Amino acid sequence: MKIILTNEVSGLGNAGDIVEVKDGYARNYLLPRGFAIRWTKGGEKDVEQIRRARKIREIATIEQANEIKGKLEGVTVRLKVRAGDQGRLFGSVTQADIASAVKAAGGPDVDKRRIELGSPIKTLGSHQVTVRLHPEVVAKVGVEVGAA
Repeated sequence: MKIILTNEVSGLGNAGDIVEVKDGYARNYLLPRGFAIRWTKGGEKDVEQIRRARKIREIATIEQANEIKGKLEGVTVRLKVRAGDQGRLFGSVTQADIASAVKAAGGPDVDKRRIELGSPIKTLGSHQVTVRLHPEVVAKVGVEVGAA
């Protein structure tokens, strides 16, 4: 199935790319989550708009990405969330939670789509998340999750 990506998908492509994927992957994962739209002749016009929006959000140079990486790695992110007796959270910590906590801690403004969680954060304690700032620059950010 031919699709147009609306968000960056690791291992597949960036927003505005037209890619060919298996039907099930598109129908069951990419389309329901809003990561892609079906390719049509009329959709070709949307591609240019998506690419323009991506350019505005994009970090232009590796030097700029390394500067932001230095600021991010110097910030300690602390989140207070509701948790049970065993240290399990009621829900999980999302990329949006982490992005707002980085901003509140005095760090740079980070797009939540650039934050990659290996697995959902559902326990109290210290966790490590990665922020993909540029295709060649990845920052590691420590997240301390505490009970509220």
